[in-house]
Amino acid sequence: MLQHSKVLILDFGSQVTMLIARRLRELGYYSEIKSYKTDITEIRNFKPDAIILSGGPFSVYEKESPTKDVKEVLEVAPVLGICYGMQLLAHQMGGAVESAKHREYGHKPVEWKKAFNNIPNKVNVWMSHGDVVTKIPTGAQLLCTTEDHIAGFYSDRYWALQYHPEVSHSEYGKEVLQAFLETFKVKADWNAKSLVSECTDMVLKTVGPTDHVLCALSGGVDSSVVATLLTKVLGADRVHCVFINNGLLRLNEFENVLAMYKKIGLNVHGVDKEKEFLTALAGLTDPEKKRKAIGKTFIDVFDQVIGDELKHAGGKIKFLAQGTLYPDVIESVSSVGGSVTIKSHHNVGGLPEKMNLKLVEPVRYLFKDEVRKLGSELGLPADMIGRHPFPGPGLSIRVIGEVTKEKLEVLKKADDVYISALRREGFYDQIWQAFCVILPVQTVGVMGDGRTYDSVLALRAVTSIDGMTADWFDFPSSFLKKVSNEITNKVKGINRVVYDVTSKPPATIEWE
Repeated sequence: MLQHSKVLILDFGSQVTMLIARRLRELGYYSEIKSYKTDITEIRNFKPDAIILSGGPFSVYEKESPTKDVKEVLEVAPVLGICYGMQLLAHQMGGAVESAKHREYGHKPVEWKKAFNNIPNKVNVWMSHGDVVTKIPTGAQLLCTTEDHIAGFYSDRYWALQYHPEVSHSEYGKEVLQAFLETFKVKADWNAKSLVSECTDMVLKTVGPTDHVLCALSGGVDSSVVATLLTKVLGADRVHCVFINNGLLRLNEFENVLAMYKKIGLNVHGVDKEKEFLTALAGLTDPEKKRKAIGKTFIDVFDQVIGDELKHAGGKIKFLAQGTLYPDVIESVSSVGGSVTIKSHHNVGGLPEKMNLKLVEPVRYLFKDEVRKLGSELGLPADMIGRHPFPGPGLSIRVIGEVTKEKLEVLKKADDVYISALRREGFYDQIWQAFCVILPVQTVGVMGDGRTYDSVLALRAVTSIDGMTADWFDFPSSFLKKVSNEITNKVKGINRVVYDVTSKPPATIEWE
């Protein structure tokens, strides 16, 4: 770990712990999440400048609730307790926590007892708790209150907040987090140059001086940035990039992206494995089974490819590089064990022993927008790093139900019309992610003088900062009318177009 300030977040099972890390990164503070079970020795070795105790769906006075020796943690660094973290501080430091007569959920006004620059005396914040602190610890002072309860307290070593400053619903949330860190003299020194230095350092400490790396390219931003970083750090002769056509890419994407990779100097060759992936997906309709099948086929295909690459590299390939991001890791693995896995990620969880390769994941601790900044710092063209996120399983999870070559061809053509229209009308760069979904529903239509019975296509477009939450993009009705007409005219097999107006939560961004 290079020399910059670090904030450690101990996760007690909150569904929004990731947002704490995200907000701190936005403010310029490097942050990392670890389980509350993390040993105190490991916490000390991390050398955090501050520690945050997250929220969680538990009551501190229950025997089975997750716990941590707060006094021991306070010996390492100043602490901010959020929601459950606040209650844990109160419970262990001489305060009192009780079940509330009425659960506090949603917006609540709080009144500050301590003045901050640019933060009003009263703000609306987001509450989500069933217990309340009825007595603050000895030596602590009130930080803020609601009309009914204690909403925060502080001392010369810790702060505690009952509400969630990390969520966008809380007014001045980032400013409050910044005030805590500035109070305890934590420097905001995480920036684009830090990204390059940190990722370079990770590569050099992971990959030996003569080791070669096999890099699986997907055509997306993450793997493209990883391949470019590795090539700049290790040299093109040691980084062997493989771009596989799994049949699940967008229209003409395999040919176009392969040419682009060669243009920017990557040591890459394309491998056509469309048949293998479509065979693996045949008959599957459950999205988790699709993901698992693609993940297994990915490994099987690479097992075949590695033989040729090893011969070419003289047996020096020791690592497989992946563009795994921090949200991938958190969504796949719960720190507490009680959280529900929303969806599995095919590039998280390691490799079969028979591949005899180790993983190198240079951007494993980065968010998507940080990867884009890294790519820009590395000199990648704007049209590459500005591409919308594309899922690892590709178009397979945008065909609801069984995936067939025929459905994919229809979806690819419709997607090309949609994305081209977004670029043409100037919407593309305003949107975090946009795509089409072909539904397992056929409806009656009229084209010319004939009756049709074709598929329904759903359009999706969302705005987001990090993909953890998202709002649907509010297109002008004239655009939706125009693009719907263009799709039904140009794409045979689609006779009805609908637009998804659901945010995340309650929905996910992708349909599967």
